[in-house]
Amino acid sequence: MTTNKNQLIINKVLKGDANAFAYLVDTYKNLVFTLAFKMTKSREEAEEVSQDTFIKAFKNLKNFKGDSKFSTWLYRIAYHTSLDAIKKNKKHQNSFEINDVTFNQIKSVEDTLQTIERKERAKMIDACLLELPEDERSIIWLFYYEELSLKEITEVTSLSEANIKVKLHRARKKLLTIVKENVEPEIINHYGRK
Repeated sequence: MTTNKNQLIINKVLKGDANAFAYLVDTYKNLVFTLAFKMTKSREEAEEVSQDTFIKAFKNLKNFKGDSKFSTWLYRIAYHTSLDAIKKNKKHQNSFEINDVTFNQIKSVEDTLQTIERKERAKMIDACLLELPEDERSIIWLFYYEELSLKEITEVTSLSEANIKVKLHRARKKLLTIVKENVEPEIINHYGRK
């Protein structure tokens, strides 16, 4: 939009045609919103800043001298309105920091509890593993705990890869049965008591 057209619209607004200002809002709303969003990093805050910017521009339109482009003048208002919003939000940031600390403490406790539960589960699984025959237990151990490939287990045990696959399959099925028999009653006894 040319400076002359801007000036014509501004003159209409200053003479009392408030509807003419809507044309300026429609023309510059994206420019104002984009700046506000980049500065505040919040869509809601940027929308508020945009509204405040246009209200300030409307109230101070008589102060626009035309020394710069209207867009530059409006951009300056949007910039300072964004800064004000950021400063206002910084006053409330302390409460967010406290919430972050609280969240971090809760997360730390949850992590600790999960670690304890993992250790308890590992003890239960280890106890169940001991019930497997030695050859199956060692294959499970090498495959899952030591994370050896089937080829590496072949080299360690001198068994064929096909034999290892069969033993691994059987060992998993047996271990699942042992876990169901031993762990579930323990969980029911531990957590099911009232």
